[in-house]
Amino acid sequence: MGYIASWSGGKDSCFACYQAILNGYDISYLLNFISKEYKRVSFHGTESKLIQLQSQATGIPLLQKETTWDGYEKEFKEAVKSLIPTGVNGIVFGDIYLQEHRDWVERVCKDLGIEAIEPLWKKEPEKILLGFIEYGFEAIIVSAKSDLIDEKWIGQKIDKKFVKYLKDKNIDLCGENGEYHTFVTGGPLFKTKIKITKQKTIAREGYYLLDTIEFSL
Repeated sequence: MGYIASWSGGKDSCFACYQAILNGYDISYLLNFISKEYKRVSFHGTESKLIQLQSQATGIPLLQKETTWDGYEKEFKEAVKSLIPTGVNGIVFGDIYLQEHRDWVERVCKDLGIEAIEPLWKKEPEKILLGFIEYGFEAIIVSAKSDLIDEKWIGQKIDKKFVKYLKDKNIDLCGENGEYHTFVTGGPLFKTKIKITKQKTIAREGYYLLDTIEFSL
């Protein structure tokens, strides 16, 4: 039996995937959606090529599809349906406490006749974030709300200093409401690290965004 990992490229989807593997689930695909307009992961702003690099680095095949805001559910279902004949029995998601997200996930998976797996659900955000760090994963901050998080953190690694910064500012530690987003560059799920060698920060529509210019394995 195989399972899909819903994959944004960030820490929560990665850590959920890893926890599922530790719990005995066989992850046969990473499933990623990018904006048809910008060719980047929605909200995260991560370039499609970087997600493809994560697939290479983990050795897990990637199904990457373009999607639109209005057509997301239909396009999500079509993508999953294309994998079900390969023996896929469920999808792993990285939701933590947003009930509307879980309700959507469970409804869509029920429609598809497969299982929804939520390894991080209702766990304490601090334990999740510290666990991610302590397991040896590495991730950088690729976007953040400019009215909440200083520009200096863009492109920086997630570490205990950043955890303290979030706690001091009373910001949700996992950024579950979109306060910030990350891109995972290495860790126990990865066979090799991703190197970002040239980057810049841009400001757009209330967010600081990392624009990666050069990267490699």
